[in-house]
This record gives sequence, structure tokens and C-alpha cells, in this order.
Amino acid sequence: MALLGAHQSIAGGYHRAVDRAVAAGCECLQIFTKSTNRWESPPLTDEQVAQFQTALLRSGIRRVIGHTAYLINVASPDPTLWKKSVESLAEEYSRADRLGLEGLVLHPGAAMSEDRDGAAARVAEALNRVLDRFPEAKPLILLETTAGQGTNLGSSFEELATIVEATEQSHRVGICWDTCHMLAADYPIDHPDGWNKTVRWFDRVLGLHRLRAIHLNDSRTPRGSRVDRHEHIGRGHVGLETFRRLLHDPRVNHLPMFLETPKGKTDDGQDWDVVNLTVLRELLVRTPAASPQEPL
Repeated sequence: MALLGAHQSIAGGYHRAVDRAVAAGCECLQIFTKSTNRWESPPLTDEQVAQFQTALLRSGIRRVIGHTAYLINVASPDPTLWKKSVESLAEEYSRADRLGLEGLVLHPGAAMSEDRDGAAARVAEALNRVLDRFPEAKPLILLETTAGQGTNLGSSFEELATIVEATEQSHRVGICWDTCHMLAADYPIDHPDGWNKTVRWFDRVLGLHRLRAIHLNDSRTPRGSRVDRHEHIGRGHVGLETFRRLLHDPRVNHLPMFLETPKGKTDDGQDWDVVNLTVLRELLVRTPAASPQEPL
């Protein structure tokens, strides 16, 4: 059975994210490991870690991952920005380990030029340096699929595979799917045959054992748009049937799945996380129509 949760704010302390997750009915949780709009943050304290872990033990939430700040660009050709990004990634990875997170999601970054091969090599070198610095750390670094906007890396499985293969400790690297990003990157997940072919293609290029988490987001823009705009579940171009198909697919439905849909309240005062999680759980009740299992 799928574990469904959401990204929650750490405002007021990491333990407050757990409180927010419980209130929304989450079974798993994603958090930022530090402030997203600053390169540096105060060091983690033992008290913060203890409060967070105690809150988790009381909550019943079973799977927790982190997400890096968007300032990080380990694909950058600018040596100063690249070094700053590597240091920031190292700090976040260390924080994820201290907090006991099982993974840390990372956007591969933007090439800032036409040299995508060089950019992919810079990402792998950043991973090598960070993983070498923390040989005993337990979290996986999870490269996230991207929409392919601008010069962003990671919109194709092949590009992600290039990065993974160039990482010396590749067993410590996994992948996080984002349904909005995959549709925007022109993967045909909104069609029964397309969904099956996409899963098969990922398995062929990277291996399903690499897939460790899924971001559940609908998309405001259509397939192939290359534009990253998250929408509430069933209100965008990904569509309810795609989410139903995903939730019933035994190849992937054992993974923790996290909403990154817009926060706030509906017009009648309901929390959007609660609404979106309710929609997803209703989709678990009825199995989608069978689709042909054609090889690629």
C-alpha cells in the first residue's frame, strides 16, 4: 500500500513540520533541511535533533526525506558558484544524516550553457566530493527528475543515468520522480500505454531499484511544455487516471510519495494538503482499467 504524505514547513522548528504532517494526515514527510533563501544557517543543535526525533516517534510517520535549497547549482560552470554549491550540499547532507533522514532530494542544476556533458560531469564531481566527505552517512542523495526548463539538467532518464554512472559511490545515489516534471519533460505518463512504457524505459536506463521516492504533483501546463508549474491533484494535465494508475502499479506503489502541491486553504476553509491526500486515497479504492503491457 502506498505511503502518502507531503512536504511541510520547518518554520518554528523541525518538530513543527511533524505536527503539520500529522494534522494533514500524512504517513510520510518531506522537509527542507535548512532555510531555503540563505547559503548558511545556524548549526543544528542536539536539542533540535532530539525534538524532531521524539516528535516522529510519537507521530507514527514512517518515512522522512529532505529536500535541498534551490540556491544550490552543482552543474554551474562558474567555479565560485560551484564551490559554494558543493559546500552547501555538504552542509545539507550532514544535516540530513543528523536528523535521521533516509534521503536528500537534489535538483541536478542548470548548465548555464550548451555544454550539458560538462555540466553533468560537474554534478557527478560534486556528489563524489560530498559522499567522500561523509563516508558513514546513511541518507541517499536522490536526483530529481526535472521539467527541462531552460538549461536545467535531469529532464531525461539518460541524463540522470550519465550522472549516476559518473558517481564513484553510485550505490548511495537514487532517483526521485516528480509527476509534474515528467509530464512537462514530454514523458507520456498521462496515457495508459505511455505510463507503462515510461516505467519500462526507466527500468531499462536506470533500473527501478534506483527509484526511491515520488513527488505527486499535477501540472498546470501540458505534456512537453518544459514548464514547471505544480497544480492540485486532478486539476491539471497529469489527471486523476494517471495518479490512479500510479497508485495501483506494484512496480512503484511501495515507495513513499509526497505532495508538493500549492499550500493554503480552499474557498470553504479546508487545508489543501488534506484535500489532495483525500483525493489520492479515494483513488486507491478503485483499480484502473488494465492497459496493454507492450515492450518498448
